[in-house]
Amino acid sequence: MAFLSSDVGRLFRKRFAASAQHFGVTGPQWRMLAAIQRDPGTNQGALAGWLEVEPITAGRMIDRLEKMGLVERRDNPADRRCWCLYLTAKGEELIRSMTPLAQQAIGEAVSGLTDEEHAQLLSLLERVRSNLSDDPTPEANLIHGRG
Repeated sequence: MAFLSSDVGRLFRKRFAASAQHFGVTGPQWRMLAAIQRDPGTNQGALAGWLEVEPITAGRMIDRLEKMGLVERRDNPADRRCWCLYLTAKGEELIRSMTPLAQQAIGEAVSGLTDEEHAQLLSLLERVRSNLSDDPTPEANLIHGRG
């Protein structure tokens, strides 16, 4: 089961990365933009955890996205040592443009499943994720795509 789920995730990332290239971003950059959209004001540490990269790597990705005009850093009123991250209008538009490609990939992945089977698949995956998640904090929710 672990190998199968890992392979499915790898194939999704590969499909999304190929689609992202058409928009001038990498697959991990797309994932980062999507995470920031899902959780505006998140920080570099949370994004690093979600992307499973070192914080310095996430910082470099944020630097590139900021130079591209897709992301902006804002002061964190609660902690002057870290930044809150937000999509710019250009970043929001890019995500809107890329969303149909993500929906198409997901549609292809579940093609042949009935609506009931699709719902059951999602329910079972949620239960597996819950069983494996040992940290119910908001950061864990972001890392696991529930943010």
